Amino acid sequence: MNATVTTMARTEDPEALIGDMGKRARAAAKKLATMSSADKAKGLMAAAKAIRADAEAIKAANAKDMANGEAKGLTSAMLDRLKLDDARIEGTAAGVEAVAKLTDPVGDIISEHTQPNGLKMRRVRIPIGVIGIIYESRPNVTADAGALCVMSGNAAILRGGSEAIESNRAVHAALVRGFKEAGLPEDAAQLVPTTDRAAVGAMLKADGLIDMIVPRGGKSLVARVQSEAKVPVLAHLDGMNHTYIDAKADPEMARQIAVNAKMRRTGVCGAMETLLIDRGFGEAKSVVQALADAGCEIRGDAEAVKLLDTAKPANDEDWDTEYLEAIVAVKFVDGVDDALEHVAGHSSGHTDVIVTSDEATARKFIDNVDSAIVMWNASSQFADGGEFGLGAEIGISTGRLHARGPVALEGLTTYKWVVLGSGQTRP
Repeated sequence: MNATVTTMARTEDPEALIGDMGKRARAAAKKLATMSSADKAKGLMAAAKAIRADAEAIKAANAKDMANGEAKGLTSAMLDRLKLDDARIEGTAAGVEAVAKLTDPVGDIISEHTQPNGLKMRRVRIPIGVIGIIYESRPNVTADAGALCVMSGNAAILRGGSEAIESNRAVHAALVRGFKEAGLPEDAAQLVPTTDRAAVGAMLKADGLIDMIVPRGGKSLVARVQSEAKVPVLAHLDGMNHTYIDAKADPEMARQIAVNAKMRRTGVCGAMETLLIDRGFGEAKSVVQALADAGCEIRGDAEAVKLLDTAKPANDEDWDTEYLEAIVAVKFVDGVDDALEHVAGHSSGHTDVIVTSDEATARKFIDNVDSAIVMWNASSQFADGGEFGLGAEIGISTGRLHARGPVALEGLTTYKWVVLGSGQTRP
């Protein structure tokens, strides 16, 4: 039976497909775990070069996905996430190069001490093993996730959404060609070839073959993964992000941050979705007007609606909606305590911001907001691994265990204890 027929047979049986991919990923992970930082970096640099060389083919593949997406009625936010142009392809290649230049965490000694009996105890960073990434829309994740996994010594099984299948295949082909040319295992980053949703279910049940699942997508995807997974999950939940403008905020800073946080790119998970304004802030109308002038629809409480004729009354759902569109919910609050109460009741734990010149108020907000990222006087659009100096990110973890916030190389490692003795026996 030839390779094409074999692949077709496997894709018709999702569990057999994932089982085969998992075994090959495990073999690749064992090789990657012992490879030098320089060899892994060489593979990533070759992959970045291949992505640039394939730019025209990647754009052609992406054009098919964009046409299919428009025909299927994808939202403007989804189409924006899906789109690949010259700048984004260059950004993807540059992101892979950035990961190659990062410090490899594998082998780092996290801590060490010597027991009274002379035993030397060390905690040493090691790869997790095989990482399954399930994601929607963004084809750049194919390269980002593959690069991060490889540099941290892990093998990746990538399952992108059906809306980006052609783009993902083109990016993946370039990625793997670069790996192969540089001597990395070809199975270091595998792309699930089928759009059958049953393949996702097979990945979630692949305990023993996949060591961790990272979902990147909407609420329904993440909810399914968390509900069905028999594999540990590093959850990337929705970005129900708030910006609170305190009474002592600088008006011009507040305007600039609010507009950037919402309108720079409305479809990213770091976009502001709710704007909270202290009733003591005297320039509220100018901030809301600036958002409207930038093309943002305002949905607000009674006080916000009074500010602009074009504002629409918000309902209860608006305070919990990740729009990913040029829409923002606006609510007036009585000071930082009122803002903290609203954030506690509606934030998804992703990114929340305070704008103020009062350090004590800022510290109170920072200390009491239980989100993965809390910012003072900065746009929530900085919620990105690259902006944190981590290179590309595999996701922003909103959970409380293992890793929080942007997850890059260090977040894709675990550790083992290494004990160094000199003949000690336990009495």
